[in-house]
Amino acid sequence: MALHITGDTAADALLTDNPLALLIGMLLDQQIAMETAFTGPLKIEQRTGSMDAAAIAAYDPDALASVFKETPAVHRFPGSMAARVQSLCQALVDDWGGDAAALWTEGDPDGATVLKRLKALPGFGEQKAKIFLALLGKQYGFTGEGWREASAPYGEDGSFRSVADITSPESLTKVREFKRAAKAAVKG
Repeated sequence: MALHITGDTAADALLTDNPLALLIGMLLDQQIAMETAFTGPLKIEQRTGSMDAAAIAAYDPDALASVFKETPAVHRFPGSMAARVQSLCQALVDDWGGDAAALWTEGDPDGATVLKRLKALPGFGEQKAKIFLALLGKQYGFTGEGWREASAPYGEDGSFRSVADITSPESLTKVREFKRAAKAAVKG
């Protein structure tokens, strides 16, 4: 199955084929447009020559920050996000042998277990972990028991709440409309 999140064929192919790229894209998805966040892994790979957890974890931190600052920047906060990506990659090396997919494949985990594993990662709080779990279940072939419940409300069938629901330009528009309405409701 192919992901269609960014509108950039090469970036979407990397997200589809490389679980680390998808995980990094999710990490970067804060305070910038979703498409920008999820094209970040392609920029990182093109500029460092790698999309491998061990290689990124071992990369010189100042050099990685410079990679994030190159135009176009990987993120609007390049220094702090480079450090977060590096921390994420180090955690994957330390705890999962550098294999991002092991988070949702090792030991045939259920949805609650994957959610717990995701929340243990640097930069993944409750909401980000639930959204990523919903993305795995809705678009990445994860079928662990209880994934919809563990990712609620993001795992809800037919919803347009998050990146987990983006499969086309039309669904991207629906997700943006949902987010706009949610922000407006909060502001009252």
